[in-house]
Amino acid sequence: MSVIQHSRTPQERLASVIGASGPGIDQIIPRLLFIALLIGCSLVFLAPFAWLVSASLKTRSEVFSSAWIPDPFAWNNYVRVWDAAPVLSWLKNSLFVGVLASVTVTLSSALIAFGFSYFRFKGRDALFSLVLATMMLPGVVTMIPVFLVWDQIGLVNTLWPLWAGNLFGSAFYIFLLRQFYLGLPRELFEAARVDGASYFGLWRHVALPLTRNALIVVFVFEFKASWTDLVKPLIYLYNSDLFTLPRGLKALLDQFGQGGEMQWEIILAASVIVTVPMIVIFFLGQRYFMEGIATSGLKG
Repeated sequence: MSVIQHSRTPQERLASVIGASGPGIDQIIPRLLFIALLIGCSLVFLAPFAWLVSASLKTRSEVFSSAWIPDPFAWNNYVRVWDAAPVLSWLKNSLFVGVLASVTVTLSSALIAFGFSYFRFKGRDALFSLVLATMMLPGVVTMIPVFLVWDQIGLVNTLWPLWAGNLFGSAFYIFLLRQFYLGLPRELFEAARVDGASYFGLWRHVALPLTRNALIVVFVFEFKASWTDLVKPLIYLYNSDLFTLPRGLKALLDQFGQGGEMQWEIILAASVIVTVPMIVIFFLGQRYFMEGIATSGLKG
């Protein structure tokens, strides 16, 4: 038998090893089907954005044609957008509001979440349940009272109402960050207390560095919400120089879209300009974003 074993060629021995240890056909087919399903779903989700980019590069008469590749490419559409409206000013306003709203809600929610996770006091769970219950309130319930408050202090038609409300945190983000803090070993905080750290120091020097992924998740979530928000700018902003990109896009739609001059190529080019920064933000924080989502799911 040993003679027969050694008489096999190297190719035959390699084939026997692959057949013994490699995946069988019953494992390869499901894997290929799964990959094909992922590719198909990705194409379905990417198709609207691909059409948007394609249509934004077409001439006015060809905007709604079935061709995916513009012929000719109307690169001038993007130049006309910048000439038709102060898009750069709107972009600066959106970045200003988005960054401030994201930073304030991330830090305030993190501080409140740390208090609910670290301190143990009577009525803590009831108070936390009350915070979560605020998520059940539709935004339209508080829309008018909040507007009256901003109006009384004279900050309507400013950028303050678009971000300053985040100074008091968000119930959803508080819940999300509290789950991360509950997963941290309490011994770390006790050791820091022995070394003389204050309660604020525990949050600043221990809790925040250990929950970086969660903070990035909250930042990306809020930046996306602020970047695409149209309701608040519609309510609070009257001066076109203060418009954010969604509010400016609405103004362009009124001027060049349905009921206007019917220059849809300008609207579509402006839509691409509004969308691209969010894609860049996601890819910059993609690794932390995915890790944060996975970790929050594991903690339950």
